[in-house]
Amino acid sequence: MWRSSSVMSYLVRRSTQLGVFRVKILNASYGTMVQAQIYKQSTTKTTPEDRYNSPATCQHEEKNVGGTQKNHTGANVSGKDKITFLTNTLLELNDSKEAVYGALDAWVAWEQNFPIARLKNVLLALEKEQQWHRVIQVIKWMLSKGQGTTMGTYGQLIKALDMDHRTEEAHKLWEKKIGSDLHSVPWQLCNRMISIYYRNNMLEKLVKLFKGLEAFDRKPPEKSIVQKVANAYEMLGLLEEKDRVLEKYKDLFTQTGKGNLKKFGKSSSKKKKKSG
Repeated sequence: MWRSSSVMSYLVRRSTQLGVFRVKILNASYGTMVQAQIYKQSTTKTTPEDRYNSPATCQHEEKNVGGTQKNHTGANVSGKDKITFLTNTLLELNDSKEAVYGALDAWVAWEQNFPIARLKNVLLALEKEQQWHRVIQVIKWMLSKGQGTTMGTYGQLIKALDMDHRTEEAHKLWEKKIGSDLHSVPWQLCNRMISIYYRNNMLEKLVKLFKGLEAFDRKPPEKSIVQKVANAYEMLGLLEEKDRVLEKYKDLFTQTGKGNLKKFGKSSSKKKKKSG
């Protein structure tokens, strides 16, 4: 038994070392790409006036302590290439937190300012590939740097945790970072959390969240939300609460019908005009 655990520990350490080593190689290749871009720009025939007026030069020049001008190296690679490079790197890495964080640290080291916009594009690319575990790692790395602490980022993290079947962790994040501010949390994010509770049979937490929203007199924008809450009350045996909710928000169930009737009336009148 002791030998078995020792072998496992060795394999984990070895895997982590290989992952970090691979990050160093990838970082070196990124540096090579940067140098290639610099060489390409240096060999392109431009006049001094062109270089002075270049948007990249104007944007990324900075003064050092001595007052002289120097260009930031990261300015020589396009944003699209940076996003593609990091996305491909993250997709190729082994599932090691150290390797992922190392790759992100190496990538961001080339930047003058924290590239939050580019990281958002990387996250969208990872979501498209359904790499939810990697999305979680990238967002947690961002938050550890004190970056991206917005409702949008937390909502994206909750979605990724849900898709990665980490419901309890999503609930803890909600309680810690979002649930105490229900008067201003976007309904889209509230709806996502209600759906997570509903799908995972966490009905007590669902009705508690909805009551918290009601305490701030916040009306749900969709009948599907009300239906989930009503179903939760019914499954909990709270039939009076179910009836109360359905009665209170009954207009949501009738508005859709009226809207459909109006659309139907318009389309039918158009048909009559065409036939006439």
